[in-house]
Amino acid sequence: MYRVILVPLDGSKRAEVILPHVEELARRFDAVVIFVQVVEPIYPIVGTYEPYAALYEQSPERRMEQAEAYLAALQGEYREKGIEAQTRVAYGSVVEEIHIAAAREGADLVAMASHGRTGLSRVFYGSVAAGERHRIDRPLLQIRTQDGE
Repeated sequence: MYRVILVPLDGSKRAEVILPHVEELARRFDAVVIFVQVVEPIYPIVGTYEPYAALYEQSPERRMEQAEAYLAALQGEYREKGIEAQTRVAYGSVVEEIHIAAAREGADLVAMASHGRTGLSRVFYGSVAAGERHRIDRPLLQIRTQDGE
């Protein structure tokens, strides 16, 4: 049923909650897993709020290298388990790049965790999962994470 499973990740443990589900599906359907991470452009912010200042100082190239290393480690873990895995790193809008990757790779399923933001944090930060639900043109598996995950 599923030949290619696209798995968007952001490097967080919360996003990795989807991985056991992906592993089970990949084994069941002998599917290829494609891990994707999107590096977003960071625009200067007025002020010196420390976490943003530190992130802004990292070059896009450096963040892309970190994403590649992170995904390569996951790829190795899946290959050791006998699951074919590939990686992709993109630069741009997360929702847009996931949509593009799903189409380009011919994904039969997009599997991702939803961080479950609500209230003002969802309004301010948006929701990649919600953006994909409204835009995606193929099956989407979303696992909602709980606080503390």
